[in-house]
Amino acid sequence: MPDFKTLDDIDVTDKVVLVRADLNVPMKDGHVTDATRLERLVPTLHELEQKGAKIVVMSHFGRPKGKVVPEMSLRPVAEALGKILGAPVAFSKDCVGPAAAQNVDHIGEGGVLVLENLRFHAEEEKNDPAFAAKLAALGDIYVNDAFSTAHRAHASTEAIAHLLPSAAGRLMEAELKALGAALEAPKRPVAAVVGGAKISTKLELLGNLVAKVDRLILGGGMANTFLAAKGVAMGKSLVEGEMLDEARAIMAKADGAGCAILLPTDGVVAKEFKEGAASETVSVDAIPGDAMMLDVGPDSVRDLKAVLSECHTLVWNGPLGAFEIAPFDAGTSAVAQEAARLTEAGALMSVAGGGDTVAALAKAGVLDRFTYVSTAGGAFLEWLEGKTLPGVAALAT
Repeated sequence: MPDFKTLDDIDVTDKVVLVRADLNVPMKDGHVTDATRLERLVPTLHELEQKGAKIVVMSHFGRPKGKVVPEMSLRPVAEALGKILGAPVAFSKDCVGPAAAQNVDHIGEGGVLVLENLRFHAEEEKNDPAFAAKLAALGDIYVNDAFSTAHRAHASTEAIAHLLPSAAGRLMEAELKALGAALEAPKRPVAAVVGGAKISTKLELLGNLVAKVDRLILGGGMANTFLAAKGVAMGKSLVEGEMLDEARAIMAKADGAGCAILLPTDGVVAKEFKEGAASETVSVDAIPGDAMMLDVGPDSVRDLKAVLSECHTLVWNGPLGAFEIAPFDAGTSAVAQEAARLTEAGALMSVAGGGDTVAALAKAGVLDRFTYVSTAGGAFLEWLEGKTLPGVAALAT
């Protein structure tokens, strides 16, 4: 992670501060159904408000592909943000041009204005310098508080940061510090939990992690493929047959790096994947030919709890089983609850992220018991893969 400025390093009094936020929240019938991302923006906005800034919030919403799509307007999101902030939030029907400039001129000290969807302009996703200049012309200072969009080199995340004095908002700062502590300067031993359906979507992630962590815990369909690569008969379990050589290569790389790959020793199997399906627990070398493994078993859970007790840092991405349906959520929940217990006891620094991960940890009731849980999807994964994130690099001092 590069060195970057924070709100501690800039004077915002009576300045127009452009805040790149992620207002891309779930909506139904014109109403926000999950305000988590809006709530996480509050510390930055309140601090700027208290310091006397004039605040302009900009964001994308959906994929309008450079056209004005009324149902992808940020107006209802601005209204929801106002309710969370407990104060009126103004709205601009465009994010650049005379209308936006006029709206910015009317912001009072501590006031908040939300600009219309950046992606109504095709230039945003093209990282167009002229479009970035139009955005920059609206303000005096740029603050990026949207780590979840930092893997995209867009005009509002990358180009604009070079045109104005720039800093990370409190959410971005917290994210970068947590991620840096987890993999860049961690307290060892370090464990990583990687789950999910397929190796093919996480090859780069696995290749990077085996060189950085001491113990790599695999679960979900991904673990099935690794077990199959070791010659285990997996019955009707999800297995990527074309990825067996890649799995063996990752295991060889892990051996060379001194990273222990931990696979399930037992599993919960069923003949069908549905709520309340008849299931049984078997050793992984005794999976029936007509059954599929859908969760790790109690012996595996016991072993993983023991592993976590020996570690000081944990990075988590992906569930250990088909957590969406009971009883196949038990393994993920049990290990997550142990990680949360160790975190609260001060024995473990735990960082988690990714869409399915957040949902799984929420179901396990531990979302607020980890050291840090990232709501970023693609950005979190690309960071795990060791990639440079353009939106972060642009903030480098």
